[in-house]
Amino acid sequence: MFAAAAAMAAAAPLMAQTTDATTYVANAGASDMYERQSSQLVLQSTRDPKVRDFATMMVRDHAKSTADVKRAAMQARVRAPAPKLEPMQARMIADLRRATGPARDRLYVQQQQTAHQQALALHSGYAQQGSAAPLKTVAAATAPVVQHHIEMLQAM
Repeated sequence: MFAAAAAMAAAAPLMAQTTDATTYVANAGASDMYERQSSQLVLQSTRDPKVRDFATMMVRDHAKSTADVKRAAMQARVRAPAPKLEPMQARMIADLRRATGPARDRLYVQQQQTAHQQALALHSGYAQQGSAAPLKTVAAATAPVVQHHIEMLQAM
């Protein structure tokens, strides 16, 4: 379970170098999908108000970032496949499904820390070096939101 999170963290530097618009849209979509699915899953069982509030915010914020990226992709005339979880993200969801009670909450927070580091690398990298202006604008606007999520996680 922790190996999946560690492997995902190791992928973060690679994501930071994404300059291709189609790849960025696909990776952002997968990231948002993972964030929403994992948060919806933990909302089914958590009794921790901090975890519940954070997960609720993740569902809302990542739905917004998905819509923003889709809109920018249309403006940039970028066609990307429908978002789907990366194999590592699917394994992390499976690990979360197997965990129960407070252990699920702890695993969720750990996974969120890893996923948000990866998302920050993705959005910051594309904002700096991306190939499509509308997507660069969205990436630049999304990065501070992701950074705020990281700060919230560190305080949990």
